Amino acid sequence: MAIHLRAHAFAANPLRGVSASTTAVSPSAAAEALRSLLDPSSPTAAAAGAANPHPYLSKILPFRRGRPLALSPDPPASSPAVPAWRLAWLPPSRVREVALDAFVFLGAHAEEDGKEAAAYWAVDVSDVEGARVDGGSGDGNGEGSAFVDLRTLMVATDWSDKDTMGDLAIAGHARALLEWHNTAKFCGACGSKAVPKEAGRRKQCSNESCKKRIYPRVDPVVIMLVIDKENDRALLSRQSRFVPRMWSCLAGFIEPGETLEEAVRRETWEETGIEVGQVIYHSSQPWPVGPNTMPCQLMMGFFAYAKSLEIHVDKQELEDAQWHSREDIKKALTFAEYEKAQRTNALKVNQICKGAEKGQSLSDDFKVGSGEPAPMFVPGPFAIAHHLISSWAFEGAPKLPSSFSNL
Repeated sequence: MAIHLRAHAFAANPLRGVSASTTAVSPSAAAEALRSLLDPSSPTAAAAGAANPHPYLSKILPFRRGRPLALSPDPPASSPAVPAWRLAWLPPSRVREVALDAFVFLGAHAEEDGKEAAAYWAVDVSDVEGARVDGGSGDGNGEGSAFVDLRTLMVATDWSDKDTMGDLAIAGHARALLEWHNTAKFCGACGSKAVPKEAGRRKQCSNESCKKRIYPRVDPVVIMLVIDKENDRALLSRQSRFVPRMWSCLAGFIEPGETLEEAVRRETWEETGIEVGQVIYHSSQPWPVGPNTMPCQLMMGFFAYAKSLEIHVDKQELEDAQWHSREDIKKALTFAEYEKAQRTNALKVNQICKGAEKGQSLSDDFKVGSGEPAPMFVPGPFAIAHHLISSWAFEGAPKLPSSFSNL
């Protein structure tokens, strides 16, 4: 069966897309309020306290080495539910040792039904020695919270749980912005120091004769399922870094001066020697779990129709590439096994938050009923590759517009 999500993992961030007219907290106002809370002795704090001591809440999400602080309380003993994780938001009083410029504004929720408005922030505490962001000197506060790798949280997320999917999107957005801040410390035009502006949403060169504006980078990537329409097959590939038996779609970065369709055709040809004609857009997904040097990847998914079938693998790019029948791919898309992987990793997160991390290989979660390893599997529902593959396997190849020519 196909797995349909409300939105891709890391998309549908509940803190984004709120217009200024409906938001009770602007970035500049949020920054002033945070400044007063971090330094109660400042003139700003005194003025704010006299006017309104608590105009709205400020909530902080700390990161350490790219890992957000998460919590995973045990479900009631009477409940069969698997432990669910959530982000562990802290008040500013728990993050005192960090400079204001290190905080990045994520968004705000306006007042609804009498509830207090809240401004949400992220901050990297990796280099802050002894920062008591977790109530103690360790990675957890002893009450079910810890800094957890974003990939582990991604697999552990119940994709039917809207709230946790929202937290995953927030964490992905925050990690991307924080990693960008860590890599964009200087102006690319003159080399002067770049300073945060607009509550961390952009930077600006500190050189008065330059003042170049610097915005978070986005690294566009095409990811494509190449289809052999005549023989009802799809092309899947393996990279050496993949866990055993995992296959996925081809993918590659877009080059300057190139259209998306041209990138699909070029990458497919370079990596497999397959010539592609028609290219059909499917969907896109933010992907903040790539390398730290490229934290803001945007995956743009396509179906691509092969014009040639003989494979010549570029061994510098891929370990292997093969055509797979629809039936073989359906077997690789066993719904129950993805649920098992989600449960296993949810329990792993729970153990990490209790301070007892246990090693677990993702490939260990994919077994057939007899206990033997599955002959192959594809990425789970958290990845756009899964939805490209499952859309073709269960719903058939997309219909081509009559205006398309076999380029």
